[in-house]
Amino acid sequence: MKKLNYIFVLVLLPIFGLAQLDSIQKLDEVVLSDVKLKQYTNTQVSQVILDSIIKRTSGDLTTLINYNTPIYFKEYGLGMTSSPSFRGSTASQTAVVWNGININSQTTGQTDFNTISTRNFNQFEVRAGGGSVLYGSGAIGGTIHLKNDLSFNKGFQNEFGFNGGSFDTYNGNYKVAFSDKKLSVESGINFLKSDNDYPYVKSEEENVNGQFYNSDVMFSLAYKLDTKNTLKFYNNFFLGSRHLSLETPRDNKTKYDNFDTRSLVVWTGQYNKFTSNLRLAYLTEAYQYFADIETDDYTGSEVKSMIAKYDLSYQLNKKITINPVIDFTQNRGEGSSIEKVKRQIAGFSLLLKHQLFKKLLYEASVRQEVTNNYKSPLLYNLGLNYNLFKRYTIKLNISKNFRIPTFNDLYWETGGNLDLLPETSQQYEMSHDVDFKWLNFGVTGYYNAIDNMIRWTPQGGLWSPVNIDEVETYGLESRLTIRKIYKNHHIALNGTYGYTISENKKLGKQLPYVPLHKFNSSLSYNYKGITVFYEHLFVGDVFSTSDHNPKFAIKEYQISNAGAEYTFKAPKQITLGFKLKNFMDFEYQTVLGRNMPGINFNTYLNIKY
Repeated sequence: MKKLNYIFVLVLLPIFGLAQLDSIQKLDEVVLSDVKLKQYTNTQVSQVILDSIIKRTSGDLTTLINYNTPIYFKEYGLGMTSSPSFRGSTASQTAVVWNGININSQTTGQTDFNTISTRNFNQFEVRAGGGSVLYGSGAIGGTIHLKNDLSFNKGFQNEFGFNGGSFDTYNGNYKVAFSDKKLSVESGINFLKSDNDYPYVKSEEENVNGQFYNSDVMFSLAYKLDTKNTLKFYNNFFLGSRHLSLETPRDNKTKYDNFDTRSLVVWTGQYNKFTSNLRLAYLTEAYQYFADIETDDYTGSEVKSMIAKYDLSYQLNKKITINPVIDFTQNRGEGSSIEKVKRQIAGFSLLLKHQLFKKLLYEASVRQEVTNNYKSPLLYNLGLNYNLFKRYTIKLNISKNFRIPTFNDLYWETGGNLDLLPETSQQYEMSHDVDFKWLNFGVTGYYNAIDNMIRWTPQGGLWSPVNIDEVETYGLESRLTIRKIYKNHHIALNGTYGYTISENKKLGKQLPYVPLHKFNSSLSYNYKGITVFYEHLFVGDVFSTSDHNPKFAIKEYQISNAGAEYTFKAPKQITLGFKLKNFMDFEYQTVLGRNMPGINFNTYLNIKY
């Protein structure tokens, strides 16, 4: 509790010196595909990533999130396996949500961010803090939302993009959309390939066996059946193949192929004070791992998931909304080390939002899951949003969240443990948001106690997962946005900073691959279609082992990118751009022994009409 008090004191201090500032980045109004994200997250911090930033960033989700949020990533070489640490949590404690559906892997419990293409989504939102009541397992550190927002009365719209850069890297995408009063349709295709044979900085060696390619197809549709009922359909296919980079030239060359599909149907009805939402989703995930690409032998698995979810929102009056939710999930999986298994989960939730006074809003929600695979705790979320002054808002939130054991944890043939308990977390956070027309600032302090952490350890000669660790995470996050317009001159400055303590309670040491400090910023200047920009990323020292052996520490690093672009406005909106990445040629690793590229470049062409 002393540490919790300490964090809240730290949160209060910056307010007196920076009481002219806010948090949430601005974006043009869109139709949200994830209604719950809009309705029941008023007491936690969320950040929308701007479309202009998405367009000038390479097509992988890792780079987009890494350079624009406090989330830390470890990447096993450029384009290889990439996993996040959100507020000091593990990769499986960050949930990735696609149009309102949690898509974390049922086998590993996490999402590899280099298997998510950014080009076929039109909005990305990062929501910090616990969210298991809304989004289920893994929503402990926070949630990343991938959205295909559909709107009406826009006519035909076309978008074409092409990127080419160092190491024979090419990325192309095309999206077409049509909408009138009743129908909205959007479809897109994207491909990305790279030889990825970058030379190591200050070395004669280069990245070996790192080539990769992937393709991604999206289709979304919304149709107004009548004035009260709307039917939506979302579909996404991702096919990827990566040769995994070698640590030493003597290692076997390996390869990882994956194929993921996602389909979702949503029927929304609005009847006076009632809003009804029925969701039916079907997800598949399959992978093949080749330990030696010279042979046809591989290991792999496939999981098929069906999700049914119904919620009924009732507007009791202008100030109170009540929303019960019932959902059912069935996962079926099998693989090289897992026999055919099935898991069924039923969930029951009750959400409440109450605008108690003009300046005071609170949210309260609970969730209980029922399954025969594990004993699920009662989850809850309590939040307060108080607009103390016209431009100053305080947010308080308390929540209990969890992560369920994965198929690998439970059923791995040489070590699965059916007696595992879910990981649970008790989280507290406090945010201050100050919003002015041109200067915005936000700061959040948080404390999170995580129990029953699952770790694979030697058990009688075999490796097996057990509930062994207890972890305490706490820290600060701050966000700054400055936007100034003078005639034809536009200046924008964005920055985020994260200070993170994440300790194993038994050892009293920082968890591996969690930096104390992470900072990123971007500065752009626009004049009559000409834009120049600069990006900076700093990541502090991290340890790669739990005993903090200095021989295996990874040094701090900072990356600088710069670029320019020009936009022609008529008759089509055409943008030509150039970006020089790591132009200081900084030598760095995010995972021990996995070198990242030095100076490299990217050119891009975007056409919208």
